[in-house]
Amino acid sequence: MWDYRGQKRPPFAVEPGPGQESVWDYPRPPRLEACQQLVEVRHNDMIIARSHEAIRVLETASPPTFYIPEKDIIWTQLIESPEQSFCEWKGKASYWKLASDPSGLPVAWQYNEPLPGFEVIRAYVSFYPGRVDCFVDEEAVQPQHSEFYGGWVTSEIVGPFKGDPGTGGW
Repeated sequence: MWDYRGQKRPPFAVEPGPGQESVWDYPRPPRLEACQQLVEVRHNDMIIARSHEAIRVLETASPPTFYIPEKDIIWTQLIESPEQSFCEWKGKASYWKLASDPSGLPVAWQYNEPLPGFEVIRAYVSFYPGRVDCFVDEEAVQPQHSEFYGGWVTSEIVGPFKGDPGTGGW
């Protein structure tokens, strides 16, 4: 029997190869992990963010999200958006759009007042791959399937992932 708290992978989970991680080994509630890899966000070849001090958020069934410190973001590229959402673990999220496309979809979010246990991501921002170009150590990130989820899919991660076609029952 599968224990979704990460005790055992479900039978449909892809077995990770050398140097890979299974999202089914990530915990619930999520774990925060420092990341020293080069994390970049670009739009039309313009750098929006670049950091070696990101934080990965790892949650069962989801590709990691990478949060970049505010100090490593070029704020002239972004404007605040009125959208908000709520995460049971992290709290209320606020959103950012591209300054060059203020009527477009939000490209980033952050938790200005994160809930207890997630305070470390205060003053950090995460971006949606697929709405902007995201890279980890120069590898182009693939977006997680979903308009809502913002997971960063790289060659180091195996799923299947929450939000993929056919996963609505998870």
